[in-house]
Amino acid sequence: MFPHRLQALQFATPLVLIALALMPPVAQASEAQVIEHRLSVNLDPAAGHIRVQDQMRFPEGRDAWTLLLHSGLDPTVASNNAELIPNGHWRHLERFILKPNQTGPVTLTYGGTIQHGLQPIGDGMGRARHASTGTIQPNGVFLDSNSAWYPLVPDTLQRFALDVELPTGWIAVSQGEGPGDPASGHSVWREAQPQNDIYLVAGPFKFYRKQSNGLDAQVYLRHPDPELARRYLDATLRYVRFYSDMIGPYPYAKFALVENFWESGYGMPSFTLLGPQVIRLPFIIHTSFPHEILHNWWGNSVYVDYASGNWSEGITNYLADYWMKEQKGQGTEQRRDMLKDYADYVRASQDFPLTEFRANHGSTSQSIGYNKGAMLFHMLRRQLGEETFKQALRRFYRDNRFRAASYADWRLAFESVSGRDLGKFFSTWTQRTGAPRLELSDAKSRRTNAGFEVTGTILQTQPETPFPLQIPILIEQRDGAPVRLKIASDSRETAFTATLDSAPTRVAVDPEFDLFRQLLAGETPATLSNLFGSEQGTVILPTRASKALLQGYRQLAETWVKTRPDWTIRNDAEVSELPNSGPVLLLGWENALLDRFTADPKGFVLNQASGHLMVDETPIDPSSDSLVLTRLQQGRPVAWLATEDAQTLPALARKVPHYGRYSYLVFAGPEATNRLKGQWPSGDSALAHRFTAPKPH
Repeated sequence: MFPHRLQALQFATPLVLIALALMPPVAQASEAQVIEHRLSVNLDPAAGHIRVQDQMRFPEGRDAWTLLLHSGLDPTVASNNAELIPNGHWRHLERFILKPNQTGPVTLTYGGTIQHGLQPIGDGMGRARHASTGTIQPNGVFLDSNSAWYPLVPDTLQRFALDVELPTGWIAVSQGEGPGDPASGHSVWREAQPQNDIYLVAGPFKFYRKQSNGLDAQVYLRHPDPELARRYLDATLRYVRFYSDMIGPYPYAKFALVENFWESGYGMPSFTLLGPQVIRLPFIIHTSFPHEILHNWWGNSVYVDYASGNWSEGITNYLADYWMKEQKGQGTEQRRDMLKDYADYVRASQDFPLTEFRANHGSTSQSIGYNKGAMLFHMLRRQLGEETFKQALRRFYRDNRFRAASYADWRLAFESVSGRDLGKFFSTWTQRTGAPRLELSDAKSRRTNAGFEVTGTILQTQPETPFPLQIPILIEQRDGAPVRLKIASDSRETAFTATLDSAPTRVAVDPEFDLFRQLLAGETPATLSNLFGSEQGTVILPTRASKALLQGYRQLAETWVKTRPDWTIRNDAEVSELPNSGPVLLLGWENALLDRFTADPKGFVLNQASGHLMVDETPIDPSSDSLVLTRLQQGRPVAWLATEDAQTLPALARKVPHYGRYSYLVFAGPEATNRLKGQWPSGDSALAHRFTAPKPH
């Protein structure tokens, strides 16, 4: 479904926007008081009905509390020690003022129906995911703060004990310790640490568990699959041990993989909720799964102060998705790909600083919150060193567990362990938009009495004011190891000098993409993200294709461009040449303009007469294979998508947009199973200069 990283995955956030619409201004989340809940719940999935008794214990010192509940639940004060006053309504929520008239806990009882259907959420060109505000259905239950199934109190955290009565064979899942006796239809959960939400997920699950060193690894599947469960149980124990050693003790009693009843990817405190297809994708256990486990440190135990920016996705992306790639020797490529995402998906008019990132709403916000956020932590690691970086991770976690934290708290942690003033660093990379654009100028080499001297100037040419940078420079020499420099730069021009024992052969600025910056020509290949990130372009249909294929291609094109009003769809009979500007997508083997795409090919060989095609030295069979190829022609991206089976096109329309980082794709069969993917080689970077061989004495 999604290559390498499940783009739809995100840790579940508390109710923020809805609460702000109904409530007066609240204090900083780090000052939140804690409400204690003892919840007794009866669920009737067949009827979509819930019945709740909630004994709530409030902190002392206030005469009244604002509560939110889902509309139609008809709450009453069963303990007769408080007054509950209706105080407004908005969408599916009702607001109440609760005025206790005695000390001690207040017990509310309420019940009703909660059923919200799945709503599509646009995730970029050709991409969408689905979400529900909350629902109780015959095939499953999903409830969180967005559904207000329990009394929400602004600016508070929650401790809870949860007892749930369900049909026989059903199990409820929440955060913390549980599930009690899963065979009885009675689930019990407890969490003593302050939480920013209370989750209630239920279904007819097959339950698996494995316990080791105080951790309870759990798996909840909708159909028996002991081997799949075993793989996830072993991975859970492995990843929890890895991150505990890196950051600090795991904050919960268990971690559970839970199979949802629609395709989703959510990370809650101590469990993740994944869709049935997603769970079974072979790469998920090595990519998205550790990402969701890591969120139990970042975001689900150290909470996010959203008013100052969501930092958790950046650090989680860095220590999970990126870190796993780095351990395989692919760190340089992964950093380049993160910079390319920013270049392809973020227009200047859409850019915003990290302090304004709240959640993933599509490719633009993801490229900022996840990728720029990850690069911020990478630059810190490069500047401060490995051990200092890890000490700061442990310090931040130790000081902020179960409270809301901000970038200011991250700055404090890094300054405390490094002894350095990082104010300028954090203000630049969290509060500014844009990225530096570097140029290498006037690179020269001269022979000296001691050997050789290399000089040059690094320019910052972006229209914005210069960024403070620690710029890595690599100088290769004819004999001996390369020389590495790190040059501080906070001006338009920064000169550098290096002495070498041997003649230099090449100098390169930031050759391993250690800086958050703009990429230059030659540094990255053409990929699908060049098209999917563009606001305008042209799709060209093949009029000579069969009726079924032409109709399928048109449906694919219309699906992809419906969120891009400046993209146009044209027939190849209407045009004799490729459009002069903007990306172009050619569809079909029969496309009359295919010869323009295949002119002077690199990385593939096509004989149009015979239909023989080789991609990256791999033969392609047009009768069973579908393909997508990209290339740059005169500096603009052009792509070609083709299949001989119209039944494959719906699967291609769904899957291809999730492969934005790839230059070429080959899919097999009507289900479009990917069998080949890759990137074309990059060219020479404009940030590198090759020296000619010195003349002999």
